[in-house]
Amino acid sequence: MGRSIKDEVAIIGMGCSKFGERWNAGMEDLVIEAATEAFEDAGVASEEIEACWMGTLSAPVNGVGGSAVADALKLNNIPIIRNENWCTSGHIALLEACIGVASGVYDMVLAFGVEKLKDTGYPGLGTGRGMNPVMEARRTAPGSFGLIAQRYFKAQGLSDKEGKELIGKIAVKNHDNGSLCEKSHFKNKVTLEKVVNAPIIAWPLGLFDCCGNSDGAACAIITSKERAKNFRSDPIYLKGFGIATDSMLPHLRPGFDWMKFDSLVTSSSKAYEMAGIKNPREELSVAEVHDCFTITELAIYENFGFSPWGKAREDIDSGFFTRHGGLPVNIDGGLKCFGHPVGASGLRMTYEVYKQLQQKVETPERQIKNPRLGLSHTFGGGPQTSAVAIFGNEKG
Repeated sequence: MGRSIKDEVAIIGMGCSKFGERWNAGMEDLVIEAATEAFEDAGVASEEIEACWMGTLSAPVNGVGGSAVADALKLNNIPIIRNENWCTSGHIALLEACIGVASGVYDMVLAFGVEKLKDTGYPGLGTGRGMNPVMEARRTAPGSFGLIAQRYFKAQGLSDKEGKELIGKIAVKNHDNGSLCEKSHFKNKVTLEKVVNAPIIAWPLGLFDCCGNSDGAACAIITSKERAKNFRSDPIYLKGFGIATDSMLPHLRPGFDWMKFDSLVTSSSKAYEMAGIKNPREELSVAEVHDCFTITELAIYENFGFSPWGKAREDIDSGFFTRHGGLPVNIDGGLKCFGHPVGASGLRMTYEVYKQLQQKVETPERQIKNPRLGLSHTFGGGPQTSAVAIFGNEKG
């Protein structure tokens, strides 16, 4: 590993739009909505931003480069670097912005994620457009992740009923959490019976096992550790990060077992190493992970060391990952209920961690007691790329 940037940079302001089917708002409206909150939160003006990193997926629909952010916020003549890294795009923008400040090139920068998925006309479940015309013909996201669930059930000796109920409890948890979050897309609590008996999308994943297809934006203002407290008394410091891209789609690799993902293990291990975390299960206060499907969240529990391998079922059944459990996961509803506008998700998840660590979430019912460290994570591609960021409310 190269030089650590633990505690070198801090987030001093964040903003997040309302997520959902925002038919009456354009991409620029979402940008302004999120940025206005961030600038007010940090107490800075747009003229003070020296560079911007932007994550978005739908360039053919939403424009090329960083024009949507530049035009909406009048960020004239500063560098705006756009990336597209599947679902990790928002996290990549955030972490590249942090590196830009840690390098000393910039003093204050903006990281942005924004997406108008509803305007594309594409269905949220995919239409079989694989990245490889031969090896991925007719592959869909639910189809791929459904295979993970089937393999996990078999490996753990679970019947179909037991397996469906196991992942169904994750959906119930995340719907309960999302119902309390004012900016989330879905606010409907659901019963386990309703989840298990919902229409099947790709066996064994039913309707409530799949995340929403949403519009939204989120952003962060980042500065150096030396300047952070000039702007606020409670900046949130970057403790560690890890990014890993598998050398090929995992399910095309001989011997892949559909349960261990190298990019998940590697990215989380790198983040833990930089942050100095030895036992994430005990040391993290809150985590926002990539629950594009309920089985994805379960797989992450074990790949990230939140649960021992093969033991996630015990933690799910005991409520360990619920709002009042030992390690609350996806306390804002996750992708499942907050929504998943692809380029915005990484920053939205970090927004929740940021507010939790400051103890400034909108209602006391949602606030974690005495938080210290929080993790945000996205998992993109086939899935192939994983990005992890860990933040803390105290400078080491």
